[in-house]
Amino acid sequence: MAEISTAEESAESGAGGVGPPPPFDPELLPALSAMAEAGGPGFTLEMIPAIRRAPSAFPVPTIEDLRRDGKFDVTERLVPGPVGAPDVSLLICRPTGVTAPVPCLYFIHGGGMMLGDNRGGGAATALEHAESLGAALVSVEYRLAPETPHPGPVEDCYAGLTWTVEHAEELNLDPGRLIVGGASAGGGLAAAVALLARDRGGPGLRGQLLLCPMLDDRNDTPSSYQMAGLGIWDRGANEVGWTALLGDARGGPDVSPYAAPARATDLSGLPPAFIDVGSAETFRDEDVAYASRIWQAGGDAELHVWPGGFHGFTGMVPDAAISKAAVAAQLTWLRRLLA
Repeated sequence: MAEISTAEESAESGAGGVGPPPPFDPELLPALSAMAEAGGPGFTLEMIPAIRRAPSAFPVPTIEDLRRDGKFDVTERLVPGPVGAPDVSLLICRPTGVTAPVPCLYFIHGGGMMLGDNRGGGAATALEHAESLGAALVSVEYRLAPETPHPGPVEDCYAGLTWTVEHAEELNLDPGRLIVGGASAGGGLAAAVALLARDRGGPGLRGQLLLCPMLDDRNDTPSSYQMAGLGIWDRGANEVGWTALLGDARGGPDVSPYAAPARATDLSGLPPAFIDVGSAETFRDEDVAYASRIWQAGGDAELHVWPGGFHGFTGMVPDAAISKAAVAAQLTWLRRLLA
């Protein structure tokens, strides 16, 4: 992993006199060392096809895994996508043997806008939450950038959400207890879906679960400079992801808030938000700012900044004390929201 040794170097790069990176949690360091040996966080647009073909760093759950010893009935459905676009694939996991309508966590996977599917990118943890809550999980698979730039991915996610609500009775879901959530790029898309639902008079959402969300295409926060070359997803990787989604518009004046929610000028009228992020990751400052702006607009947000956490630490090192605390905080918020 590269080092940022002085505040002067950060200032010269445009960060405005930012100090050295905050320390990583000691329990997380072995995972970072292993990643550094594998080449660190750097990649380019040209590498995307090879990354997609490579074996996943995390086990991809099978349908049988998702059934969790019979606790869930698991189906995959192709549902209508946006007008003129292909159908959208939904992975639907419903508690077995339950007759009353259940809450639903509508989940959007991570992957930097370029990678992943509806079984990965945080879906396993979301299913664990669903089991604890007696809820259903609906995980959406959206078209990926750069082959499908904005607005394709977010419109896929919104189309899947509207279909889920329209078919709530068929699926035995309670549309009044519907939470949209996601991790990383999926967290950014979840925030964008919440904005779309508000602005289009769409489905009512009980909350939005935004886990280390990717929100700001400008890539110019102090933490983005501070963590350059460090962790799982650094400033260079972030530039690649946003360029894949937005092309030459990335960082310019005309980016839609439905692509990059940090661009939204009005954060009022949104459902309660849970936002968490590590102190030692690129997205720290944009996520903190988003929570602050929700409060400034009179909204409800719960913010957690996990000291020493890197991007995606709960998935990479699930047995670390900080990871267990972070996942427990998510579940506590969900349980309180659905009570």
